[in-house]
Amino acid sequence: MSWLGVKTIYNHADYRLMSRRAVLQLSNYKERNLFLRGIVPLIGYDTTSVYYRQQERFAGESKYPLSKMFNFAVDGITSFSVRPLRLIASLGFLFLFCSLIAVCYTLHALICDKTVAGWASLMLSVWFLGSLVLIAIGIVGEYIGKIYLEVKERPRYNIKEFLS
Repeated sequence: MSWLGVKTIYNHADYRLMSRRAVLQLSNYKERNLFLRGIVPLIGYDTTSVYYRQQERFAGESKYPLSKMFNFAVDGITSFSVRPLRLIASLGFLFLFCSLIAVCYTLHALICDKTVAGWASLMLSVWFLGSLVLIAIGIVGEYIGKIYLEVKERPRYNIKEFLS
């Protein structure tokens, strides 16, 4: 999550005690899918931690299997970052670079007469068109990411205290 630009507290639970002021500030976040582990540090008020020794579970099994944890991670990533969308465009540029290398290799193979009929055109078209499609998806993803961040209507700043 830190690689995606999200401030979270490592290895903590969702149980927390919050002041009225922090809860009122949290109510300004109007999004439906609240990822509290990322939003609470975003509020910006002073926090502290209470450490405890975690005991082994004695009452049944966890109702949070790996599939739910995976969905929780995806929710956290998608509610705070558009970097996965940017990664698609970066991947497109990487494939474009690979297609340029493939052009050089294909031309070398053509000159050395080590090709099968139709192989060169197939190689170049797959790499080049695939990279262009990924770049186009990345550009559209940039616009969608900007729309997504605007629709959330997150507050731009938090007022810690009013001075009279």
